[in-house]
Amino acid sequence: MTAERDLTSPPDLEERHGTGPARSRRPVYVDLLPPCNDACPAGENIQRWLSQTQAGRLRDAWETLVADNPLPAIHGRVCYHPCEGACNRARLDSTVSIHAVERFLGDRALAEGWRAAPLSGPSGKRVLVVGAGPSGLAAAWHLALRGHAVEVRDAGPKAGGMMRFGIPAYRLPRGVLDGEIARIEALGVRFVLDHRVEDLETELREGRFDASFIAVGAHVSKRTEIPARDAGRMLDAIAFLRDVERGSVPRLGRRVAVYGGGNTAMDAARTALRLGYEPIVIYRRDREHMPAHDFEAQEALDEGVTIRWLRSIKAIEGKTFTVEEMAIDEKGRPVPTGRFETLEADDLLLALGQDTDTAFLRNVPGVEVERDGSVRVGADFMTGRPGLFAGGDVVPGERSVTVAVGHGKRAARHIDAWLRSARFEKPAKRPLASFEKLHLWYYTDPGHRPQEQASLGRRLYSFEEVVSGLSDDEAVFEARRCLSCGNCFECDGCLAACPEDAISKLGAGKGYRVDFARCTGCAICFEQCPCHAIEMVPEPAAETDPT
Repeated sequence: MTAERDLTSPPDLEERHGTGPARSRRPVYVDLLPPCNDACPAGENIQRWLSQTQAGRLRDAWETLVADNPLPAIHGRVCYHPCEGACNRARLDSTVSIHAVERFLGDRALAEGWRAAPLSGPSGKRVLVVGAGPSGLAAAWHLALRGHAVEVRDAGPKAGGMMRFGIPAYRLPRGVLDGEIARIEALGVRFVLDHRVEDLETELREGRFDASFIAVGAHVSKRTEIPARDAGRMLDAIAFLRDVERGSVPRLGRRVAVYGGGNTAMDAARTALRLGYEPIVIYRRDREHMPAHDFEAQEALDEGVTIRWLRSIKAIEGKTFTVEEMAIDEKGRPVPTGRFETLEADDLLLALGQDTDTAFLRNVPGVEVERDGSVRVGADFMTGRPGLFAGGDVVPGERSVTVAVGHGKRAARHIDAWLRSARFEKPAKRPLASFEKLHLWYYTDPGHRPQEQASLGRRLYSFEEVVSGLSDDEAVFEARRCLSCGNCFECDGCLAACPEDAISKLGAGKGYRVDFARCTGCAICFEQCPCHAIEMVPEPAAETDPT
């Protein structure tokens, strides 16, 4: 008769099938990079603040947001949300409405008066920020959080840059813009307005600044040569939008032509419509190749704006515009066809893009200014002049509010390190949690919660906001649609699926632990993990006895 084995003690290695030397792979918990985070030009930890929102921890979610982006209520309205273009959920039904949840958190913070505290005490260093647009505001916020004294100087009468003077109120209500700027000011940032910086070196010296960040934006409209005789007025679309914002609306004829296909052209046409004019947009490419975001073009069309694609203005005589029909070649470029037609308009708004006015930097030693006015910077956003950094529209690259905010954050980190005689090293990028890595056995389709829009009747005669925000329930619901790609959300699936009881939970928010004395490497935990927070890695080589 054999002795009965003590079941309270772990069995010998030989009795555990598939363990020890027989196991070729072992499960390891990982933290991959969600595609939304990867696609965000502002570098937001989107997955984290969505997770906090769905748990009802709204203040925590907002604090996670503003650790990267101080303008969430603004971004939730004007960002073109590339994060949603990368969202894995789009492969199932429809993308998570990330921008709508971001707007909800930003609006809640404004309503509740939430504020942020500095991350460290005063550093004794002073930084001058030139330009109060999105990049300058973001840099000021992140520098102030790190204890530096920041002063923002801007030529405009109010802070905001192109967000105020280029984006109409029906897209970005001024109360929202003012509220987000007020929070930055409450952090200790000083604003000096109606002040155009012309002699930078003198201002740096007299202000005893230790570093400077140039973020003047692109406010100078590009021009084009159009033969004209007895033509009506030709105005810059940017100047037109700026005048409307300042309350000095120019008097135009009934029919207004807008030349261009970008977001500024859409904004100028929709603004003219609200002022009682009849706008017609003329653009030399087709809709597929226009630089304006498609939703901007669609909203303009919904409101009754006429858009003549594949048209190029060749001459103007009085109120008659001679335009040539264009065709798109295999590379997406417009080519003339030799076919012409005439259009009637009283005035012309030029919306052909903007350049930066950086003439005040051309005599600063070490600063290289390109022919288009942009400034050359290194990977750390510093120019050739030590301590002088630049970002946003003033450097070559894509121009948008979100990109500018990302520049401001990244530049602030380099400025902070430079002021401390250190160097900022960007952490290594984690592997991407692609859709193919997910195991969506639990998938359900709860449906997308769209944002409501004001009726056309209301939109055509006022500058009221067009798109509405989400309610509390709608925001939490939308956040719960997040698949948590690459990040464990403690669903307990691995815990329940393990046939060897090798996985134990460490407590809420602390994750799990694998007992490798029990684990057989069967990969059931890996195969059921919906978000790919578990990776099967090769078994480490057995340690050898050095003797």
